[in-house]
Amino acid sequence: MPSILSATAAAAAALLFWTVLGLAIGRRILPSALALPLAPALGWAVHSAASLALFLCFGFSPLAAAGVAVVAAIASVASLFRKIEEPGRVASVPSWAYMAAAVLALAPATAVVPERLGESVVVASPIYDHAKIAIIDVIARLGLPPANPFFGEFNEAGRLAYYYLWYFSAAQLAALLHLTGWEADIALTWFSAFSSLSLMMGLALWFGRNTAPLWALLFAVTGSLRFLLGAVLGVQRTDGLLAYPTGFAGWLFQSAWVPQHIVSASCAVMAVLLISRLAVQRSALAFVTLVLVVVAGFESSTWIGGITFLLAAAVTAPVLLLRVAAAERWRLALALAGAAALSVVLAAPFVLDQIADVAARAGGSPIVMGHFPVLGDWFPDRVRPLLDYPAYWLILLPVEMPATYVAGLVALTIFLASRKLDLQRQLDVAVLAALTAAGLCASWLLVSTIADNNDLALRAVLPAAVILIVFAAAGLSVWIANGARIAAGATLCGLLLGLPDGVRIIAGNTIDRPPQPGPAFAQTPAMWEAVRRHSQPGERVGNNPLFLADMTPWPVNLSWAVLSNRSSCFAGHELTLAYAPLPPEQREEISALFVRAFAGTGSTKDVRDLARRFGCTVIVLTARDGAWQRDLFAASGIYQLVETSPERWRIYRSITPANAP
Repeated sequence: MPSILSATAAAAAALLFWTVLGLAIGRRILPSALALPLAPALGWAVHSAASLALFLCFGFSPLAAAGVAVVAAIASVASLFRKIEEPGRVASVPSWAYMAAAVLALAPATAVVPERLGESVVVASPIYDHAKIAIIDVIARLGLPPANPFFGEFNEAGRLAYYYLWYFSAAQLAALLHLTGWEADIALTWFSAFSSLSLMMGLALWFGRNTAPLWALLFAVTGSLRFLLGAVLGVQRTDGLLAYPTGFAGWLFQSAWVPQHIVSASCAVMAVLLISRLAVQRSALAFVTLVLVVVAGFESSTWIGGITFLLAAAVTAPVLLLRVAAAERWRLALALAGAAALSVVLAAPFVLDQIADVAARAGGSPIVMGHFPVLGDWFPDRVRPLLDYPAYWLILLPVEMPATYVAGLVALTIFLASRKLDLQRQLDVAVLAALTAAGLCASWLLVSTIADNNDLALRAVLPAAVILIVFAAAGLSVWIANGARIAAGATLCGLLLGLPDGVRIIAGNTIDRPPQPGPAFAQTPAMWEAVRRHSQPGERVGNNPLFLADMTPWPVNLSWAVLSNRSSCFAGHELTLAYAPLPPEQREEISALFVRAFAGTGSTKDVRDLARRFGCTVIVLTARDGAWQRDLFAASGIYQLVETSPERWRIYRSITPANAP
């Protein structure tokens, strides 16, 4: 199981390194009020995007990662000694706010930490989306480009067609600090939440008054109104009024489930801010930084850094071109075109892999026009889809973001129309408004078809959620200072409505663990340690894809994913759905084969397929599997028993080459 001390030390090291790097860059292209708050996210984006491009070309190893980190650290520290003058006294985020953000960031990080209860080990529900820890392990173990840890055929490494930059940066932590993938995931989940909170506090203060960072933290703690509606109206009535909740939620909920999308949202926000700075300043450093931040956003989340940011850029570019002086328009147009072209070149490996993934699935377009389901069964099937379109704006967004949707939009509109802001802040508000509109509209009208849920809609809203927190906090700080009691009072009411669900989410992440087979899970680290003794780093392991399936809200092979540090022959339906380029029919056929083999209802041919078609060099059979009593592997002549733990597990190794006919 992961060491909390190791994860904490890694989080501190990551924060120090990426903050120093980001500050060295940011203080030369951003006002000092923003340089430090944006530094953690900026440093992560620049370093991760640049180092990934470098290691894809020249190979990844702990020594190479250490060399790049040392050079970047020395250059950054040396740069900080060069004084940069800025006229006037600048308000800054107070130190207590950063400490409060560090504490708040523990809420999503704790959701990834297992809890020991006597002889049991249990986990929180968000661990389901952290089964991708297997990506961290495979990069740290085998290098780049990453092999597909979830599926492989005919002893091939497989192609991982996924936006894996976040996992690559975690793999660097793991390789440099000798961490497990799980420990690196915990550390980077905390860092992702903290860097996003820091960014929101800095921007809230940039537009608002001194109390804005405090309000930003409080707004970040809020959740959905659905929790209160269920308590007041009853769960059945709420479900009749609203569609079943599918994960569309604000910052707090998603920070624990999908930290990779949280950092992509930070990159999208920073990217539009850097575009607004290119409109008023000539800076090669700002240009290069913009390219790397855009690439980092795309390589962390195609839905945010690709679709949502592209929509925002399509609106932002002409707006900025119209607002700058005529003499500067050609320069800005060329700069933006050059940044776009260079970003595409750097992100090309990801783009090509995802195009190949879509083609291999043979499932049509990965994105289609549609609508987000809002209303429940109380509304007739014939009219419900039509009513869902306005209900998205009038019901869903107020329910899911009661504290920030109305207050943030009102404040954003006021700042957008204000004549009191300086030119740079006017441009910043304009580009942030464009990003907000892009995120909300993408979630409203676009549907992703790759997985069972509409992942595009669920993630595209995140940049808007971040920006609405910023402007709700900035607006509230101004309204309180100016004595605007009605506006301030209404905003505080929204804040109070969102806090109960926020408390529920934090409790679920930290102390409320659902029922699960904790004793069995607690015994699996020893099993996987034995598996590693009998397998090489590049070999694939087969075990029941439904093993301990009730550890998570949806069935995933969690024990394998977070503890094995070995690739799987077939990691199960849920994990291959999004991360393996398989047509649906083929995925279902393979899933049925593996389930049969480990249930003990398969055939010798099934066992032969596991060894030769899917390259399962090692097989792990547990006492919970049906094949424990009807063991096909022992009698197959293909596998040999190499280690066993009585009444717990057996480990078999193939006695014929995986690619034998």
